[in-house]
Amino acid sequence: MALLEVNHLDVRFALRGGDIQALRDVSFSLDRGERLGIVGESGAGKSVAAFSILNLIAQPGYIAGGDIHFDGQTLSAMSEHQLRQIRGHRISMIFQDPMMTLNPVLSIGEQMVECLRAHRRISHREAREIALDRLKQVQIPSPQKRLDQYPHELSGGMRQRIIIAIALLLDPDIIIADEPTTALDVTIQAEIMALLLELCEQHNVALMLITHDLGVVSQVTQRTLVMYAGRIIEQGPTKEIINDAQHPYTQGLINALPQMADPGQRLNQIRGAMPSLNAIPSGCAFNPRCDFATEHCRHVMPEFVTSGGCQVACHMVREMIEEAQHHA
Repeated sequence: MALLEVNHLDVRFALRGGDIQALRDVSFSLDRGERLGIVGESGAGKSVAAFSILNLIAQPGYIAGGDIHFDGQTLSAMSEHQLRQIRGHRISMIFQDPMMTLNPVLSIGEQMVECLRAHRRISHREAREIALDRLKQVQIPSPQKRLDQYPHELSGGMRQRIIIAIALLLDPDIIIADEPTTALDVTIQAEIMALLLELCEQHNVALMLITHDLGVVSQVTQRTLVMYAGRIIEQGPTKEIINDAQHPYTQGLINALPQMADPGQRLNQIRGAMPSLNAIPSGCAFNPRCDFATEHCRHVMPEFVTSGGCQVACHMVREMIEEAQHHA
């Protein structure tokens, strides 16, 4: 049994003009110690999927259907009090912007001690020792000094290391990292991702990495979900998706990587833009941007079909598989 199972998740936002659907029929699982990537453009539904797991969706958003199971418990049926025992303790989250996560008026040490003592019955001194140990693990220089500093006194890279240290404080089973390196420069990004990967392997922590960067996904994750307009459209082993993407959208994301263009030439891009949630096209949501779209694609939503080790929601892929089977 998987550590985390998300089944047919449906998330909506209640607006004056009627509900709009942010996630539709999203299902995936995560095993203990596994590293899962969730990729897609802005607005694909990646963060909504992650926030739904811990019921952190702000009003007017709500979970309209489906269920979420964690280690034999049904998270989607838990009360707010029960969820507090899970959040930060067994499932930790690393957000995009460390300055939005850290409290500017409390020292780093105070924030780490407060987090520990909220979940464990330990003394202030014991909590501070654990906090110091975690800062050493994330390779912060002069960790003793950093405990008494405030967030504004630290660089962006250091703040992100502290966020990782806080995420590891209570030995979680899962870390959900939502674009953890967006605000950092490229060299620091690589350091932070390497550190996160190393710590997850050391502690056998499952990692759910949300990003739009397929380069990072290819280096860090074992399995990948590709999302578009609130739906998973392709999922499977990361190597297989990177080396032989099946869905035209996934192919477009890979072709848009800078290294895929010839030197001096314009970068490749997917034409058009992600549809807004209140104007998702009928049939396959990607059809207005797809070079292979047919009338069938414009009217009928594709079901998943197995291609190699991947699951792909695409009519064209289904037709290619059926044709190959017919000629076999």
